[in-house]
Amino acid sequence: MSKFDPFTYFNLTLNPDGTLTRGLKYPTMEANPEPSPGNSTVSKDITIDQENKTWVRVFRPTKLPSNDNTVVRLPILIYFHNGGFIIHSPSSSGIHAKCVQLATDIPSIVVSVAYRLAPESRLPTQYHDGRDAVLWVKKQMTDPNGEQWLRNYGDPSRCYLYGCGCGGNIAFNVAMMVADVDLEPLRIGGLIFNQPMFGGEKRTASELRFATDQTLPLPVLDMMWDLALPKEIDRDHRYCNPMVKGPHFDSVKKLKRCLVVGYGGDIMVDRQQELVTILVKCGVQVEARFDPVGFHNIDIVDPSRATAVTNIAREFIL
Repeated sequence: MSKFDPFTYFNLTLNPDGTLTRGLKYPTMEANPEPSPGNSTVSKDITIDQENKTWVRVFRPTKLPSNDNTVVRLPILIYFHNGGFIIHSPSSSGIHAKCVQLATDIPSIVVSVAYRLAPESRLPTQYHDGRDAVLWVKKQMTDPNGEQWLRNYGDPSRCYLYGCGCGGNIAFNVAMMVADVDLEPLRIGGLIFNQPMFGGEKRTASELRFATDQTLPLPVLDMMWDLALPKEIDRDHRYCNPMVKGPHFDSVKKLKRCLVVGYGGDIMVDRQQELVTILVKCGVQVEARFDPVGFHNIDIVDPSRATAVTNIAREFIL
């Protein structure tokens, strides 16, 4: 492992000025605001902060459920994508496809957040961007000129924060940030953590067991934390390891019901199970769905697993 270069693994170059050159060009998808044959959703990109260059991609299903010819309002999912804090955006093909599936199969209005990436913007920047996205959704529901898909079809009483990988970490922290904020008419009904990204200084059994994992080797995981965390702190800071007891536990106790999804072959599965334990100890209602078979991001490469995760999320939401 000593000769393994995590930067080469992802074709990354850390520049002297602290920026990252991302050599891999991941496929992207344009938003499709107008219905078209073969597409189950429409989507649009909206800037929410010009200065920070943050934006969201909003998805809605083209077939809207109705009751007695009245359109049924849909739950709102505020979605935080995976990518170890350093890669991807809502336009990445895999992220776009996941949001299409969530919007179609739940069905729901999905607001996919383009938070700023590390190391150009280190934590807690991503948490602040996530909080801003929640406040932006709230504003749309009360502004007569707000985003029409949210105003016309979204149900503000059923809003959920959904995070995958590092997005699960972001959703967790954003939920604590807004726990005491007046979000009316928006109400956070729950949190969904799909294989959330957490860490710590002391190695867990799963980190040692899957250190050479092909999907997410331990040196790559360490590199992601090195690039995402503020330079003056280590992996036992609450951003990375919220299981270390601290004042933030008071905020954890305020969280709404949580769904935690994980796989036995994920290098971070022990961290995810520790999270469940801490949530329960803090009095949070938790549904834990761990499949002993599977690896990190298996739902990205296996359509049947993707459908299974969506079905679990739908049961939790509906």
